[in-house]
Amino acid sequence: MRKPKIVLIGAGSTVFARNLIGDILSYPELAGARIALFDIDARRLRESEMVARRVSAHLGAPAEITATTDRAAALDGADYALTMIQVGGYAPATVTDFEVPKRYGLRQTIGDTLGIGGIMRGLRTIPVLLEIAAEMERRCPGVLHLNYANPMAMNCMGLARGSRIRTVGLCHSVRLTAAELAADIDVPAEAISYLVAGINHMAFYLRFEREGEDLYPLIRRVLEEGRVPEANRVRYEAFRRLGYFVTESSEHFAEYVPWFIKSQRPELIERFRIPLDEYPRRCVSQIAGWESLSKRLMDPAAPIAVARSVEYAAEIIHGVETGVPRAIYGNVPNDGLIANLPVGCCVEVPCLVDRLGVQPLRIGALPPQLAALIQTNVNVQELTVQAVLSGRRDHVYHAAMLDPHTAAELDLDQIHALVDDLLAAHGALIPGALRA
Repeated sequence: MRKPKIVLIGAGSTVFARNLIGDILSYPELAGARIALFDIDARRLRESEMVARRVSAHLGAPAEITATTDRAAALDGADYALTMIQVGGYAPATVTDFEVPKRYGLRQTIGDTLGIGGIMRGLRTIPVLLEIAAEMERRCPGVLHLNYANPMAMNCMGLARGSRIRTVGLCHSVRLTAAELAADIDVPAEAISYLVAGINHMAFYLRFEREGEDLYPLIRRVLEEGRVPEANRVRYEAFRRLGYFVTESSEHFAEYVPWFIKSQRPELIERFRIPLDEYPRRCVSQIAGWESLSKRLMDPAAPIAVARSVEYAAEIIHGVETGVPRAIYGNVPNDGLIANLPVGCCVEVPCLVDRLGVQPLRIGALPPQLAALIQTNVNVQELTVQAVLSGRRDHVYHAAMLDPHTAAELDLDQIHALVDDLLAAHGALIPGALRA
């Protein structure tokens, strides 16, 4: 049985690494895989290695597990590489992304995909991913790269244009939202089939069915009967206006559009229950939770639970290795996959996985209102990627000027000054050409 080499880059994210390793080793055909863990934080890497060995022992898997802070050694001969990095971490980078805009009256919820926070995260992350991809070209040119790092669309677009490595971006929002909708309409999730297309965090359920029955009337009934979950008011309002349900959460979607977060309209924040500063609060809570959970996971006397997660990575690896066909949702270059979105942008579409690899499916044209809305986000993604690849600082200003939420709140002078302040605050985390 072949023993594929699978590298986790950013493996110091102990809990997420635990989930992915558990997914991989739970397949008998992958139980003997060579798992290489890499992180720049030696302490967290040691913790992840201990947890990985516990997961392997719990599953009775004869996996070969190694851990190193040498990225080249980790990637040498890799068949699959999973990136799950956060450049700059919660502190100082995410804190900066939230606190500096607040001084201008610009509030955010998550700030990791679009908006001024997403732009800054893209400027920090794309160059690091390109460095990793260049290492892959030297050490494992045939590797399949599965990216989990946000901002997903910007990162994958930058990788597609700046490297020769095959990259597929992975996100669990399609599956999780389908489960949420199933609960809202009281239909078993396993009975539902769907077709989704768009961009990451702004893809839409073009079909949502049970054995050929259209379930959208049941979703509309949730609106009509006033049963919209409080945490999902934004998405249901978008559904009311657009006719299709979006894949990412309300707190995310609220900052991708100009309609909900307005400093001069505080009643909107209350009406739609928009959790401003949600991501920093979540980070603080998760950091505390991860520390506690990591300690329990490393305690040999404590039981360890291993269950398959909703992530696609292990399914993709298993499908390629065994030829067992699977359907997943991936983020890939738009090579005519969605007819009314720009060629070369990053789209999220269904993909077939088998021994031939990950094969995206052509969707055709989206409903025009969806394509038009998505285009407003693609504009920002495109300009951010262009800023990184060209080293042109003016494109950072352009990206911020065209960002829907930022432009709805700030004037041009404010946007220019905010970008200057953020680039200065992030310092060496931003490419040198963009800091000049």
